[in-house]
Amino acid sequence: MFVYKINVLESLDEAGYNTTRILKENLIGQSSMQKIRKGEVVGIKTLDKICELLDMQPGNIIKYIENDKPKKV
Repeated sequence: MFVYKINVLESLDEAGYNTTRILKENLIGQSSMQKIRKGEVVGIKTLDKICELLDMQPGNIIKYIENDKPKKV
């Protein structure tokens, strides 16, 4: 499963993109913003936009951790 390595909203705010600006300028959709707030990973287009706004690579924002569930064979 993917998890965030950084606090995305805090990082966006530090880069000058507060929640009001993001929604007003329609940079990231409201449903994606809700997912970010809940710690849920967003879709690839939203991740692309976050990378653009923060000038980061996806690997700087998310990481993969293995689930504890046994794998099906």
